[in-house]
Amino acid sequence: MNSDRPWLDLYDPGTPASIEVEHRSALAMFRAAATTHPDRPLLHYFTATRTVGQVDADSDALAAAFATLGVVPGDRVAIFLQNVPQWVAVLVGAWKAGAVVVPVNPMLRERELEVILTDSGATVLVALEALRPVAEAARQRTAVRTVITTSELEYLGAEVPPLLAGSGRDRGELDLLTLIEEHRGAAPPDLPEPGPCDIALLTYTSGTTGPPKGATNTHGNLAFTAQTVRDWIRLGPDDVCLGVAPLFHITGLVAHIAVSLLVPMPLVLGYRFDAGTILDLIERWHATFTVGAIPVFIALMNHETAGSRDLSSFTKVFSGGAPVAPTVVEAFEKQFGTYIHNAYGLTETTSPSHLGPLTRRAPVDPGSGALSVGVPVFDTIARIVGESGEELQPGEVGEIVIGGPQVVPGYWDKPEETANALPGGELRTGDVGFMDPEGWFYIVDRKKDQINAGGFKIWPREVEDVLYEHDAVREAAVIGVPDDYRGETVKAFVSLRPGHGITPEELIAHCRERMAAYKYPRQVEVIDELPKTASGKILRRELRSR
Repeated sequence: MNSDRPWLDLYDPGTPASIEVEHRSALAMFRAAATTHPDRPLLHYFTATRTVGQVDADSDALAAAFATLGVVPGDRVAIFLQNVPQWVAVLVGAWKAGAVVVPVNPMLRERELEVILTDSGATVLVALEALRPVAEAARQRTAVRTVITTSELEYLGAEVPPLLAGSGRDRGELDLLTLIEEHRGAAPPDLPEPGPCDIALLTYTSGTTGPPKGATNTHGNLAFTAQTVRDWIRLGPDDVCLGVAPLFHITGLVAHIAVSLLVPMPLVLGYRFDAGTILDLIERWHATFTVGAIPVFIALMNHETAGSRDLSSFTKVFSGGAPVAPTVVEAFEKQFGTYIHNAYGLTETTSPSHLGPLTRRAPVDPGSGALSVGVPVFDTIARIVGESGEELQPGEVGEIVIGGPQVVPGYWDKPEETANALPGGELRTGDVGFMDPEGWFYIVDRKKDQINAGGFKIWPREVEDVLYEHDAVREAAVIGVPDDYRGETVKAFVSLRPGHGITPEELIAHCRERMAAYKYPRQVEVIDELPKTASGKILRRELRSR
């Protein structure tokens, strides 16, 4: 066994410990694909398809349009869209114009949008037509000079899918497709190729404290993680990527867009997540691969038509972004025949720092019940450190610290935040976990989510895993709530599977039988839906605000 990096012994046969990145930048990856495979399908949007060459031509036109609108190298272009084909064209077009892309959650309200636009200094905002009022209002108080709008009804096939049946048109002053056609055939600005240290994305993350911070994901970060996903998961031109993660999220940016540009392989888009629509798209396009948060897979299992669906093509499935209960993995495999591999990463690691080997099943820690998130990927060093920064031994619980080519150099215009989170270039993740003697890594929870009940420390995910063992539970989230006697006590919020009924008292009894007395929830509240981020991560902070 490799004593310094025991996880190397867990790599799949033939998998190297290190890779040589083929391209210096994310833009270079796409240009290589456009040169060698212009006719290969790149985007499937419901029933329609766009090739690599078509996206290349659209992005050329957009780069020329951006230049006429005053965009110069280093300017920031914000994208305020759902999962539509225009996302990819705007991303590549902005890079060809020398700009930095600012991905924005389309669920944000005016005040939240203003925070990101102000911090990034974005001068151009590309938004859905339906979001034009929010975009125009934000323009009044930010550096945005230009708002370009587009519709989810563009690039469709002959029929409008049911998911978009209620969509309408509300064109603004500048229409994206009109700009493309006006500049069709124009050459993009003649600029040097971005270098690996040049910023490709400002990806905003709230982190553990304070307002959102813009992680400076570089072209080199993206090129490395795209190749990591391709090589680790053995993706090739015969694969089809299913876009279940939002494209503004780091998972969507890397494990959907960037890796599809690199291979190149088709990326299937369906506007926004809808379980029935996603099942339709898997069957239509024979999707083989995705990375998504575990609530995505729970929703697919619980859809009313799930039992009649053919998901036989869907063989390379990974989940990240939220804790994964072993019982959910077992249930998905039983229903669809596909094992869900685990993944772990952050915005600051440009998506994956850990992945489960494709040919192995992740172990479950017998002490905590946690499913392993995998092993560090190529050229990545992960350590577990104690409160004073000392490196801990296998089995000891501490903070996960990560170093490697995927780690961002810092946060946009925030030197103090950068120094705190990235001392010496390593990322202090804020996640608590441990490594077993064989090299598998496990996430216990976030530091801030630990519950202190009368001096006893409780990790929410351990309680959540026990709740997931009950057949009636669809989703679960656990928080600490004030308690006069113990200081804090455990409260669980659960949503139920269709057709199941159970009382809070029965769920409390279920946990009491399986956990130490200080751990089981004293309160259980059954609700219809747990609040989530756009990427599917359950929002414990919203539950606390109740």
